[in-house]
Amino acid sequence: MGPDRKVDVPVYDLSLIRGLWEVRMKKHRQKQKKEKERVENSALARIDQQWQYRIYCKTMKSTELNVLHHYLERSTLTDIQPHAGKSFQLEGNQQNQQDPDRNQQDPEQNKLIFQLDGAQWTDFPRELQWSSYLQEWHVRGTRIRRLPDFLALFTQLTVLEIPKNAISELPPEIGKLAALRRLNASYNRLSRVPPELADCEKLERLELSGNHGLSELPFELSSLKQLVHLDIAENRFVSIPICALRMFSLQLLDLSNNRLTDLPQDMDRLEQLETLFVHKNNLTYLPHCLTNISTLKMIVVSGDELTCIPSKLCSNPGIKFIRLYDNLASEERMKKKEEEEKKEKRRRWTEQKVEVKDSREKEFMEAYLSSLENRDSIPCATTKVSISCQL
Repeated sequence: MGPDRKVDVPVYDLSLIRGLWEVRMKKHRQKQKKEKERVENSALARIDQQWQYRIYCKTMKSTELNVLHHYLERSTLTDIQPHAGKSFQLEGNQQNQQDPDRNQQDPEQNKLIFQLDGAQWTDFPRELQWSSYLQEWHVRGTRIRRLPDFLALFTQLTVLEIPKNAISELPPEIGKLAALRRLNASYNRLSRVPPELADCEKLERLELSGNHGLSELPFELSSLKQLVHLDIAENRFVSIPICALRMFSLQLLDLSNNRLTDLPQDMDRLEQLETLFVHKNNLTYLPHCLTNISTLKMIVVSGDELTCIPSKLCSNPGIKFIRLYDNLASEERMKKKEEEEKKEKRRRWTEQKVEVKDSREKEFMEAYLSSLENRDSIPCATTKVSISCQL
């Protein structure tokens, strides 16, 4: 090779290579995201879940199956929509189907029942106060915001069904309904429950689901010793109310779709508990004390993040242990986790970029200063120098 021969050396800019690589990675991530969405929205996942559900149903009794259907098919309202009269009418028909022989067995019973539905109602009729002999109220699908002042006159009332209205509070006078056995105030706008409700000592069924502002129950409700059904699903409970652990006759406890992160270690206080719904929460484990409840027959949980389960619950043939994999809370956490990882990657890339830049400048200055030492005279000005990567 002669001294005058020139060699062409390709020169590349590192920023161009990095930009090309970032574009390819972005396209790859978008492709993976679309594939993931396609799998989640495909019919295969739904078919698999339906078959798993059918397998569970094959092992259940008819009564247990009815309870599970009522639980899973219950509407989850995110807001009160009293104008949707059609859905409310459907629920009324469902109630008639559950008890079709009611009117035939007792024809006179209709005279003791008050029914009110429809969005045209914004308050109770004043004529109702002269019918204090009534035993049941069925009010649903209205725009009524509060119960009437004369509620305390209905001392013979045994059933108070007021779901899917716009009621914002239960008055303290409700404690004077000494004969009350069933109270359903689901899908209203309740933010608290009056402690006077504890005076209804004959209460057997209490339903408060779908009141999205409800986060606690008064301790006074511990005196409801005859309560067998407690439904506080779709609220904002972060822990099981203390009063619920003292309702020793409780047979069904529905805490689904709340904000629970764990269950108390003394849940075996509920010695007669048969059905426990804790689906759509943030549970990662189940306490071992559940195995001490000999009457327990059904547990429904979310299996997305459940990592620790007592083996006795899974192996016990007398317990229907059902895990459902559609926890919305876990999906939200996964998205949040992915966003945090992306932010962390961006931060690391920025820091790395700054470090590389600083190191290059430092190397250049060291080389420049070392070259000055060998010079006889130090120049007072320098020309602009560009650095390129030769490959």
